[in-house]
Amino acid sequence: MPDNNDRPSLLSFAADFLKRQVFAVQQYSLLSLQAALNVLSPPLYWTDTLEQMDSIGVGSLPIIIAAFLSIGGVLVLQTAAQFQRFGETRLTGDAVSLALVRELGPAIAALLVSGRNASGIASELGSMVVTEQVDAMRALGTDPTRKLVTPRVVAMVLVLPLLVAVADFVGLVGGFIVAHFTLRLGAVEFWTRAVDALEFGDLVQGTVKPVIFGFVISTIACYKGLRVTGGTQGVGRATTSAVVASSLWMLILDLFLAKLLLYMFQK
Repeated sequence: MPDNNDRPSLLSFAADFLKRQVFAVQQYSLLSLQAALNVLSPPLYWTDTLEQMDSIGVGSLPIIIAAFLSIGGVLVLQTAAQFQRFGETRLTGDAVSLALVRELGPAIAALLVSGRNASGIASELGSMVVTEQVDAMRALGTDPTRKLVTPRVVAMVLVLPLLVAVADFVGLVGGFIVAHFTLRLGAVEFWTRAVDALEFGDLVQGTVKPVIFGFVISTIACYKGLRVTGGTQGVGRATTSAVVASSLWMLILDLFLAKLLLYMFQK
């Protein structure tokens, strides 16, 4: 039989765990709020922001292009297999366009950017914490949040919608190539239906989601990087945790955003 003396220890362990989680949420919220408010007051480190935009945006382009060429082609193959049963292959452009702009473009592009850049941000900031560069920055009177976090958050929020736009277009190009050679659809028919299928609400969904996803991914990555403990091993743990946490929370937010935006723009 379990000893009754174990119960207080289990309860204290559970209480400590809950306290750590609440404290982590509080720290993350304060860091995110401070990073956002820093944009409204000087100094603004635009050079650092541009460098991060180049690293995140240009660096992610090859991955986005390669991935969405394949995704667009797969979408056509999967949807055409169903439309052919009813003789409505001309609707393939509509289905691919709506799927990419509403959901697959923002979600998959954000996951790809998270896998590439959240890990990089966390490891870079974590290495600076381990080597005491962040402490030296504070000693010199520089706010690490303003210098390190805000440029990365602003860069991610500005760049991710552009990457999603590229992803949507490349996905449609990949879909057209497959549709042209497998379904014999002409360029005019495919692109006309793909463009006409989109409405204002669809474009809003495809724009709002990456802005929010970019903020979540960048703030979580910065938080994990600045809270590194345990030396170089801690940097590795923070890198893994940043990718997992940012991807997971992005997908959870996607569920609620999809419901909210569909409700706002439904006919």
